[in-house]
Amino acid sequence: MNWTDERVEKLKKLWSEGLSASQIAAQLGGVSRNAVIGKVHRLSLPGRAKAGGTAATARPKRTTSAPRAPNYAARAVTRTVTRTVGTTVLKEEVAVDLVAEQEIALDRNIIVPMSRRLELTELTERTCKWPIGDPLKEEFHFCGNDSPESSPYCSYHARLAYQPSAERRRVR
Repeated sequence: MNWTDERVEKLKKLWSEGLSASQIAAQLGGVSRNAVIGKVHRLSLPGRAKAGGTAATARPKRTTSAPRAPNYAARAVTRTVTRTVGTTVLKEEVAVDLVAEQEIALDRNIIVPMSRRLELTELTERTCKWPIGDPLKEEFHFCGNDSPESSPYCSYHARLAYQPSAERRRVR
């Protein structure tokens, strides 16, 4: 199938009116939907016209949400989102929670043990291997407290290392 000047002009006109590639292919005849899409791409035509009359694409704008942090109050923000119903694009106002409220119960009875400040060569099977500090700095050391036979960490650091998955998801 050859793209004559008349067919290209008709394609441009139908595309600017907001018809889909399938509808344009049916009106032009003898051309597939994919051929229409390819020609639109090669012609660098803008996105199809929408119900509002703009030539923007049908994708909703992305907004960055604030990072989730503990104890923030929930904020509802309204933004305009476009969605398609058949071949029609609708714009609607949607309220979106940017930050969800999180309650974190802090246990006030946590006692952080003093580390024995052991170096790597001083560790044994019964010492805590929890690293403390930056490995590239001279102050780097390991906890070194007594650890149970079944764990490489003392009871305090084992609670940090092995959190239940449901609790980890809730804290995020």
